[in-house]
Amino acid sequence: MAHVTRELHDGWTFTQVGGGEVVKDGEWLPVQSFPTTVHVELLKLQRIPDPFVGLHEWNVQWIGEAEWVFKTRFPASEGEVDAQNVDLVFDGLDTFAAVELNGHLILNTENQFVSHRVPVKNHLKEGENELVLTFASAFRKGREIEQQHGKLNLWNGDSSRLHVRKAQYNYGWDWGPVLMTVGPWKPIRLETYNVRIADIDIRPRVNEQLGANLDVTFELSSNTQSIASVSVRDPEGKVIIGQSNITIKSERADAHFKLSAGVLDLWYPVGYGKQPIYSVEIQITDKDGDLLDRKSQRFAFRRVRVVQDELVDQEGRTFLFEVNNVRMFCGGSNWIPADSFLTRLTPDKYRAWLQLLVNGNQNMIRVWGGGIYEADAFYDICDELGIMVWQDFMFGCGQYPAYDSFTKSVEIEAEQNVKRLRHHPSVVIFAGNNEDYQIAESLKLELDYEDEKSDFRKTNFPARYIYERLLPSVVERLCDIHYHRSSPYSGFGKPTTDRNYGDLHQWNVWHGSQEPWHNWDKLAGRFVSEFGMEGYPDIRTVDYWLGGDRSERYPQSRSMCNHNKADGFERRLELYLVENFEHAFDIESYVYYTQIMQAETLASAYRLWRRNWKGKGREYTAGALVWQINDCWPVTSWAIVDYFLRPKPAYFAIKRELARYTVGMARTERKTFPDPLSAATFTIESVLAIWGTNSTLEPKRAVLEVTAFDVEVADWRERFVKTSCSRRTRRRRLWEGGGCPASGAHEAERGPTERSSCPPGLLDADGTVLGRYSNWPEPYKYIHFPADVGLQIVVTPDADGTRDRAELSAARPIKGMVLDVDGPDDARWSDQAIDLVPGDPQVVFVEGLAGRKIRARYLGDGSA
Repeated sequence: MAHVTRELHDGWTFTQVGGGEVVKDGEWLPVQSFPTTVHVELLKLQRIPDPFVGLHEWNVQWIGEAEWVFKTRFPASEGEVDAQNVDLVFDGLDTFAAVELNGHLILNTENQFVSHRVPVKNHLKEGENELVLTFASAFRKGREIEQQHGKLNLWNGDSSRLHVRKAQYNYGWDWGPVLMTVGPWKPIRLETYNVRIADIDIRPRVNEQLGANLDVTFELSSNTQSIASVSVRDPEGKVIIGQSNITIKSERADAHFKLSAGVLDLWYPVGYGKQPIYSVEIQITDKDGDLLDRKSQRFAFRRVRVVQDELVDQEGRTFLFEVNNVRMFCGGSNWIPADSFLTRLTPDKYRAWLQLLVNGNQNMIRVWGGGIYEADAFYDICDELGIMVWQDFMFGCGQYPAYDSFTKSVEIEAEQNVKRLRHHPSVVIFAGNNEDYQIAESLKLELDYEDEKSDFRKTNFPARYIYERLLPSVVERLCDIHYHRSSPYSGFGKPTTDRNYGDLHQWNVWHGSQEPWHNWDKLAGRFVSEFGMEGYPDIRTVDYWLGGDRSERYPQSRSMCNHNKADGFERRLELYLVENFEHAFDIESYVYYTQIMQAETLASAYRLWRRNWKGKGREYTAGALVWQINDCWPVTSWAIVDYFLRPKPAYFAIKRELARYTVGMARTERKTFPDPLSAATFTIESVLAIWGTNSTLEPKRAVLEVTAFDVEVADWRERFVKTSCSRRTRRRRLWEGGGCPASGAHEAERGPTERSSCPPGLLDADGTVLGRYSNWPEPYKYIHFPADVGLQIVVTPDADGTRDRAELSAARPIKGMVLDVDGPDDARWSDQAIDLVPGDPQVVFVEGLAGRKIRARYLGDGSA
């Protein structure tokens, strides 16, 4: 018989063991959707308040400490019962579950990230069958295990999480709530078959000449004599090569193909080429030609290398990604789970998130190690959109154990997820964990980076066995993807804080020494895989979590504090605000100023670090991944897009800095003394450095146009023009010299404030603006902004009728303009955090305007 699968997603009910105030003892509630978890079902039944609103998070903590049962009844046909093999397959149970079929215990689970296939032929009966899932409290179970094996150190959450293979962010993080989910969170199905394809391993090995050998290995569920055919299909579905009549005499077989360069289409990251997706189809038949099983898997041809070469003129080595012989700067984001309740995520929602990433000119996303190995749809969409995926294993911010039962569970978890993800062209690196070596360094645990031989399990940093022995062995055995021991990790015997090797988490802005954001150039690393700045979300998102409670609608309220989980967030937000802005404290203003601060901080980082991408051998910074693109609930955090997919101004500021062509400027002060024997008399002037970047594969001739405006004196400006050619995929210095003319030199340490706005622009040969940037004197709080800037916003319907076109112009320079409309429904903007100067109108497209008037806020608008 052929392999037949059917989902068991109907007729489920659930109850709380022993009952309680919300679910009475013996009361069985209907499940509204499946797969699911308890919080989701109780919310749909209106049995609990929304934990995303107010302080209700703390009203539902009992759910994670209770015991829950899910059950269903399903029919089985005579054919299913008589099948040679009958399996129940559980793709994911969260987390400690006992599974019974018709009263027989068939499975105990202890790892949320592991799937289970259970033969049930002996217990399945024709007619009605009962399936019961009993879930213990992962929190209480974790505390029990911790008592057995000892308490370990960590950042974020309850220490018992280190012993539980469950999404670690469920225990609370510095951006997320404590919501301990429980339930059947992935599909459950019944499968019947004589023989099935148990595994497919596709290895498209692209050589330096961009030809490829394609190796296809597959395994069957049993040693049955059968015949296989392997077909390779191009992106249009046409068979381009294949092999048939493969006689299988054991459980394993393979097929090999060779394709020359030019015959195949290569997969490239977005912005560098196309994303052609091929597929391999395998059919298994018996000797009579009857179909036993068929399986198809998608893949792509690409050559990916992580290059760690010595550098020219600087200490250390590169840490860069080379795809199909092209070295590329990786500008992207970190990704956390996009909901506290994972079953609410759909393929459409994943696509919306990932399309935002691409629309924001980003080409890499890092799946952070405190969440989950994401759904198949996530990686499929990354393949289609050309997003490179940095994939962590699920360990985060902890001194994890390595006793035998734990490492055995981790090994199964790693094997299953490497097999599941290895065929995706988007997955370009596996990393062992998030910040666990930093934990070890901070606690001064046993950590000799020169030791490459020990087992480590008997040290006080036992998880080093997992990261340096177990995981690399699994990755090397099962795929060709590069393995990196941690993020961050320097290698070469260096600590994780070494900025000359490996990847770096640069948290000395916000955390650590709390440096000014203007120091990003001094804080650069070879690949900055985490950095960030907090900012409030859209005011509508704030109002959602307030739930209509106007008494809590101010920045320091208890509800506001509960929706910012970062330690010391009030001090740190205010530190960066007060150092840079004259600001107000009403909630609308606080939202605006934190958003502009976040936008300025993150744009500055990308601008200064892209400046370090200077060509082969001089890739001094090869990537920057902002923490983070998304949220798991409505919250004030480091996210650049909030839970409801509303981009913050920082999203647009980063988008501009990651455009194909950009221009940047930096000011430094130069102090000169006419009398070398005197310190009383001197001159201070600004020195400007201007550079351009080109991330395309073609050189570009452009015109640099710089205009200086006096912020306080109307109609004053100076301008100069310079022609330049920027080489492919690198940064080029365009100009360096004296400051913006309006800055003037001053002769005192606290002399007159610089008053010049200097917006350099890159123009194409036909005058088209390739890139623009507006450089202002800082801190902004010293600037006396003009009262009347002559702002004009002219709105006209766009030609396609789906959006409106807003042309923005001003008679005086404007800094940090954010656009909005009145009403509960937000509009969707093509740009935000906009700087305007006279004579350079900008166009913003808006969807959902619905005839409403556009409001604008900007620095110096009189609202502070």
